[in-house]
Amino acid sequence: MTQTKAGIRIEDLHLSFGDTKVLEGIDMVIEPGEFFAFLGPSGSGKSTLLRAIAGFGPTPRGRILIGDRDIAKLPPWKRNVGMVFQSYALWPHMSVRRNVAFGLEERRMPAREIGPRVERALETVGLLHLADRMPAQLSGGQQQRVALARTIAIEPQVLLLDEPLSNLDAALRVQMRRELLALQRKLGLTTIFVTHDQEEANTTSDRMAVLDKGVIQQIGTPQQLYDQPANAFVAGFLGTANILKGAMQGPDFVTAAGQRLPVAAPLGDANRIVLRPQNIRISGSGGEIAGRVAHREFLGSQIRYLVETPDGQIIVDTLHSSGQPPYDEGATVSLSIDSQSAPLLAD
Repeated sequence: MTQTKAGIRIEDLHLSFGDTKVLEGIDMVIEPGEFFAFLGPSGSGKSTLLRAIAGFGPTPRGRILIGDRDIAKLPPWKRNVGMVFQSYALWPHMSVRRNVAFGLEERRMPAREIGPRVERALETVGLLHLADRMPAQLSGGQQQRVALARTIAIEPQVLLLDEPLSNLDAALRVQMRRELLALQRKLGLTTIFVTHDQEEANTTSDRMAVLDKGVIQQIGTPQQLYDQPANAFVAGFLGTANILKGAMQGPDFVTAAGQRLPVAAPLGDANRIVLRPQNIRISGSGGEIAGRVAHREFLGSQIRYLVETPDGQIIVDTLHSSGQPPYDEGATVSLSIDSQSAPLLAD
């Protein structure tokens, strides 16, 4: 494959369906060759933003640049992007080979060039030996690879993936996301991956944008967004979070849950503190916060406790160790906070 790496720049993008605003003031830069994720709940605008880049749906207001070319008002077939849909969208009456060739035929590519391109694309995704099978004879993972092969055969500058793993079972999703990332690294394609699954975004993306109600809440690496969320929405959406009221009482400590807690770095007028469940220790006594176990869940490698405290419910995760008895529901416990791992948030 000989794709040219191209970055994407989106400037002040707005999009509405009638009177309903779906995207508002989107600004971002995606670097050439980057694996970038759009993450957010249903209705956040992530798929609409992806489709705006692809050219599907209403024409947005603003600019979408691939390299130095503004594609915002171009039809999809003039944008040089490839899109893999959630449903794979394979033709059931065509063989694997014909499915992959379809996009090239629609572009009126000379027949002598189509065959070699199809074979290279199928070899890239490891399906050349299944070229003459029909889609119904393939597993879900194989069908996904056919959809990918069809897309990379046209040699796009940008690869767009609209929740391509959502139709697979849990074990196959883990396998396929690894294969997807390996393929992206091999091709060097600038790739945008839309998902509502934070684990998928965390394990594949170089950076990601978290969206809510058509607005970008924060952009950064998965670790940056998890450790330093910009607001309560990002904190709560990326992993489990306890968000408690707090207030800076000096240059290096905060009061929260009735306790005076040191912090790594003050953040101005912030008045809420994020406590990740794994940064809270549970014991029989000796901690800063007294509570009672209201609920317990066994998660395999971890045990999750929901603890009732005077300041509300707090979730605590502890590592499961064979032979170590857990705390029973109703037990009186004591919580200790590792506040150095707790960023503050402004309302």
